Amino acid sequence: MQIDNLIREALSQPKDAINYSISQALTDIFPDRALLETTDGSFNLEQFAHAGHCKLELSHRLHNRLVTSWHGRSYGIGRSLESGCYKVLWNGETIDVLTVSWADGRCLTQFHWIVADHQELADRFFRTVCEWEEEIRSEVLVFENGHWQKNAALYRSIQAATFENLILAGELAEELRGDFDSFFKARDLYERYNIPWKRGVLFLGDPGNGKTHTTKALINWLKQPCLYVKSFKSPYGTDHGSIRDVFARARKTTPCLLVLEDLDSLINDKNRSFFLNEMDGFEANTGVVVIATTNHPERLDPAILDRPSRFDRKYTFELPAAEERSAYLSRWNSSSDSEMRLSNDGLFDVVTATDGFSFAYLKELTLSSMMRWIEKPAAGAMDLVMLGQTDMLREQMKTSQDAPLEILPPEDDEEDEE
Repeated sequence: MQIDNLIREALSQPKDAINYSISQALTDIFPDRALLETTDGSFNLEQFAHAGHCKLELSHRLHNRLVTSWHGRSYGIGRSLESGCYKVLWNGETIDVLTVSWADGRCLTQFHWIVADHQELADRFFRTVCEWEEEIRSEVLVFENGHWQKNAALYRSIQAATFENLILAGELAEELRGDFDSFFKARDLYERYNIPWKRGVLFLGDPGNGKTHTTKALINWLKQPCLYVKSFKSPYGTDHGSIRDVFARARKTTPCLLVLEDLDSLINDKNRSFFLNEMDGFEANTGVVVIATTNHPERLDPAILDRPSRFDRKYTFELPAAEERSAYLSRWNSSSDSEMRLSNDGLFDVVTATDGFSFAYLKELTLSSMMRWIEKPAAGAMDLVMLGQTDMLREQMKTSQDAPLEILPPEDDEEDEE
């Protein structure tokens, strides 16, 4: 069998025989070359090449199946190889990499075969790609749709979040920094007294009160590798498999921050026990700091919410009091054009009128007030404009609170499988 027929012939085999069939065929086609077979997710050849560490050329000896994705106007079209062959130019060496993917039920199976002149070269190339993939540099590692993706844009947005531009109640900011700082400095002490060096931190509170901004500020301040989970759902795999992959990657990256935003939406009755086992089971999560947020702690199982070995630190983010609202609005006022600013009396009146507003609503208030003011710009007019916008937003808040709860569609009845 020649290389141009290899994939088509292999995919006609029973699914449990495909990888063996390809390995056997490659051995026959390249009897004098070394062969390395892998399914390791850390072997991300295309990202390695995109970073400039090697050059890829699609082989013309067979049909290459490329999957095209749209990444928005900023990034345009992206393509990835589902099945086909790359000629790789790396450090003056030429290596062939064959990739074959096939669906097996709900799971997507993908194998790679590295064909090199000798085994040491194949091993060295494989190790280099995997080591590069596992390093987290000026980026955040994001888990979505069942796989990891490096996200430099999210990293840049995190760099803009600091404790200096974060307003929190009382001593909360100092408490958070002190807690995390002492944890990362105390590894030797934990080990001396045989205490697991891991941490689970839960941020609780209504939406819009600073949980996400605080999480970003912590990531920026701590300068530790960050892994961020958007969802455990996968088009081909199960929640169980995704949870296992997430924690396995975190254990490889320690010390690290593992961020689970909106934990109540990530965990359900089907995946809860598996999640709990990964958090506090046989595997040691040494050096893994889980930061989870939730707007609805009442939806979390007591085994998650109340077990100290899982989330040993809990911080509640309340609605901003008058002091925090004054600080927020004063900061906005001082940064605005002089003609647009509130007067001192106007600032006091708006702070008083916004009792019960979250930081998110305060942000909406300043933005909508600027848009309204710009329609008829006049010095000194912002006092009345912002008070009017405050009344309007309060009505929106009331309407939102009075609206019936959304009835969520029933979850898929199909059981997750290991």
